[in-house]
Amino acid sequence: FHIPFQSGDNDILREMKRGYTHQRYRTIIDTIRHFMPDASISGDAIVGFPGETEEQFQRTLQLVRDIGFDRVNTAAYSPRPNTPAAEWENQIADFVKNDRLNRLNAVVNEVAEERAQRFAGRELEVLVEGVNPRNAEQAFGRSRHNKLVYFDGDGDALKGQLVNVKIEEVRAYTLIGEMVKSK
Repeated sequence: FHIPFQSGDNDILREMKRGYTHQRYRTIIDTIRHFMPDASISGDAIVGFPGETEEQFQRTLQLVRDIGFDRVNTAAYSPRPNTPAAEWENQIADFVKNDRLNRLNAVVNEVAEERAQRFAGRELEVLVEGVNPRNAEQAFGRSRHNKLVYFDGDGDALKGQLVNVKIEEVRAYTLIGEMVKSK
């Protein structure tokens, strides 16, 4: 599930005119996880929105930790023409935005690595996309959790097929394993 959240702070969400609170966001995620505990959750976050304080930014970091995202697309706010926020006086300095983006990305990667550990030792169904561009001896594809999975095999011959792969190595955004032969 890809559900953008933008910020973990209600005042920033209100200024962004998002129409929801971080509490409502958490309720949505809790509902998904209640019915689908193994579901992968991704989102989007923006740092450095005009007027964002360090305390408000910390709420975004906490939301990322609390939710346990599999992936978060991150960006530093940049003014867009013809948008009200682009004209506001309380723009955040680029060096602050860059620092916050770096800190957010570090937390996102740490959380994604922790969350990915649930796949270690599991057998996953993978839709093969083709040959690993970095290693012609490997095929790659995606699991139902939208994880990239690499394994030894003929990517050209397997392309478009569903195969089972036993996961042997786990990284934040990729899994490495061995194709399980059909019985």
